Amino acid sequence: MTKRAEQVEQTRRRIVEAAVEVHGTLGPAAASISAIAERAGVTRLTVYRHFPDDEALFAACSAHWLAGQRPPDPAGWASIADPERRLSTGLGELYRFYAEGEPMLTSILRDKAALPATFRAAQEAGDAAIADLLAQPFDGPPERRRLIRALVGHAVSFWTWRSLCVDQRLTREDAVAAMTGLVMSS
Repeated sequence: MTKRAEQVEQTRRRIVEAAVEVHGTLGPAAASISAIAERAGVTRLTVYRHFPDDEALFAACSAHWLAGQRPPDPAGWASIADPERRLSTGLGELYRFYAEGEPMLTSILRDKAALPATFRAAQEAGDAAIADLLAQPFDGPPERRRLIRALVGHAVSFWTWRSLCVDQRLTREDAVAAMTGLVMSS
């Protein structure tokens, strides 16, 4: 790589890291290009040269942040036939991820309306797919399946985890057990 290409890559990395920091502290709604540029030690024009729009910057920011995380693996849950075990395994992984990423996830989800539409749609689709997967092995009449899906949708919500584990100070294990018990008793 040439020296110029290395400098370009270093500048891009500083901008992305600054965006991660600003999004994680101020949130996307208050994350101006000026604040990101200042944190990165570059001009606003330099930010726009690397990222022509908010969507490109948010995509790079998200990819960088996620690369440092251990996201849950829903594909592994699909092979668990027992509904209770599948649910508790899935919630356990989700709640671990939420705990590890809590500051950033709180900022991002609090400011969800400020996210680029494609990211909002992808996040909502991902949440729905997880809830569908965890509710899928339950059987019974349509009313029960609808109730189970609603309860599982509530259980997988970041805000449910935050209420139980941050606000009410339950352990992750107790929160998983409580939500699993609620679903199983329905």
